[in-house]
Amino acid sequence: MADKPTSGEILGVPYNFDRPSLGRMISSYWQPGEGMLVEKPFGVGYTLNLANWRSWIVVLVAGALLWQQEQSDSGTDEDRRDEPVEVIVDDQDE
Repeated sequence: MADKPTSGEILGVPYNFDRPSLGRMISSYWQPGEGMLVEKPFGVGYTLNLANWRSWIVVLVAGALLWQQEQSDSGTDEDRRDEPVEVIVDDQDE
């Protein structure tokens, strides 16, 4: 049985299944001079390059959206429990 490659590209999408080391993980997520997306240190696809300012905008927007969703979900549940419900039944035959 032939050895399968542990890294490469399939249809233009990079993959890497080599055992990650701490140095490789840090150098993969922090690449000054590269674009916003860089190859993942382990797995399939791309990840954010934290040395690029655009990546921090994406992280902040995602965090703000998650925070907003949590705030709206918690407020909506409490309001629904406290309000009385009025049910009107119209029993007339037309």
